Amino acid sequence: MTQKKKKRILVIGIAGGLAQILARLILKKSDEYEILGIDSRKTADCPQINGLEYLTMRYSRGNFENLFRSYDFDIVYHLARISHSAHNSDAITKRLDLNLMGTNRILNLCLRFNISKIIILSTYHVYGALADNSVFLTETAPLRASIHYAELRDVVEMDQICTNWIWKNQKQMETVVLRPCNIIGTQINNAISKFLTSPLTLTPIDYNPTYQFIHEFDMAMVLFRAIKEIPLGVYNIAPDDYIAIQDALKRVEGRKIPFIASLGKIINKSLAPFGMSFPDYFIDYLKYTCLIDNTQIKKCLGNDFCRFNVEETLDLVSMR
Repeated sequence: MTQKKKKRILVIGIAGGLAQILARLILKKSDEYEILGIDSRKTADCPQINGLEYLTMRYSRGNFENLFRSYDFDIVYHLARISHSAHNSDAITKRLDLNLMGTNRILNLCLRFNISKIIILSTYHVYGALADNSVFLTETAPLRASIHYAELRDVVEMDQICTNWIWKNQKQMETVVLRPCNIIGTQINNAISKFLTSPLTLTPIDYNPTYQFIHEFDMAMVLFRAIKEIPLGVYNIAPDDYIAIQDALKRVEGRKIPFIASLGKIINKSLAPFGMSFPDYFIDYLKYTCLIDNTQIKKCLGNDFCRFNVEETLDLVSMR
């Protein structure tokens, strides 16, 4: 009896903590897949997992084309969006190349090589932290993040590229765009996780916006379930519960730097030499609430798709 051929999944951005959790989850939950994980960062130190092959490569047009020609992929995860923590010109050029040009290349290759489904990780930051935000933003809310911060323009444009692609090519392939709230955990190294666990954390005294947090495991589970349970479309990803930022900071018990919001950017800049500053746009998220509606994802995954509540999630991240 011949062994059934396994379906092959491409994970772009495999060196990231969330991608690592996802790969383990896929291979543990199902024996019908094998994974090729690629990254422009070094993968030599990534843990060896049975069923997962690593490849370090530059994200260029030629490399992507050779990759898709050499492997017969069924599903693609695009998890390689570069964050805005670096401000030098080389980092900005690299970020724009991957977030915009790289995403276009990946989408076109998926169509050309008949990929059945691509799952793309965006962010709730595309909505923007603005004083006039509605209480819960749905997926149809305007993406206004770049109104005040040009550094978020490529994040918004990347999301729009993918969103437009969904409907333009819905008959040829299935595209899913996920906009999660703040993902935190012991293996996640994003801005919000650094903020919560920093030795010195900026704490606003004149604002107290409400935050949504999702644990890294719960987010990885959503990504896994997206293979079969989430149809094409755009989805906000957030649990039902939320917490005021000052209460969240008390829960993680770090050292606080009380500040008045109007001085936030000045204080943030002064922390840069010590490696403890954050992207400028982050200051607005310490002033204005940006909550996202999770109605659409619950239609796919049910009401209890998150294992951890907000208190448990914060307790776990404080252990890092």
